[in-house]
Amino acid sequence: MNAANATATNEPTQYLTFLLAKEVFALQILSVKEIIEYGALTTVPMMPSTIRGVINLRGAVLPVVDLAARFGGPPATVSKRSCIVVVEHEEQGRHQHLGLMVDAVNAVVEIPADDIAPPPSFGARIPTNFIAGMGKMGTGFVIILDPQHVLSTEDLAGLVAASAAVAPAA
Repeated sequence: MNAANATATNEPTQYLTFLLAKEVFALQILSVKEIIEYGALTTVPMMPSTIRGVINLRGAVLPVVDLAARFGGPPATVSKRSCIVVVEHEEQGRHQHLGLMVDAVNAVVEIPADDIAPPPSFGARIPTNFIAGMGKMGTGFVIILDPQHVLSTEDLAGLVAASAAVAPAA
């Protein structure tokens, strides 16, 4: 269920909030599988800055996406509070797990459907198709991400291909 579906059912939905470049973002809690401490990543040659590397998660290779770079900014700086949010993403009938590098995890919050506004049509610091909605929290807003666009493996694969195309010949 995404922010639009939550609005249609008029039910409050839980979201994991996290910090990225001093801004608060949220993902629907149903897509979050776990949160792990940022550890040693294995870098993969010829990957764009969006793909930070891979980690071994209980024997499985888990790609880690640097959300700061994915949003068009510089790669995130690792700090004591940096962590990896493991999410399950479904695309074309396939389930895939990805790690999202974030600056810090805040809390799980419940946002009533009536408090979710549509994404802005302009002026956002990230691509507007990455935004599912704007959740009202107190006097401000939290940006609710649309995992279908943020985590699109087709888009990420396109970044890998573009990176390979501009890489210098060996």
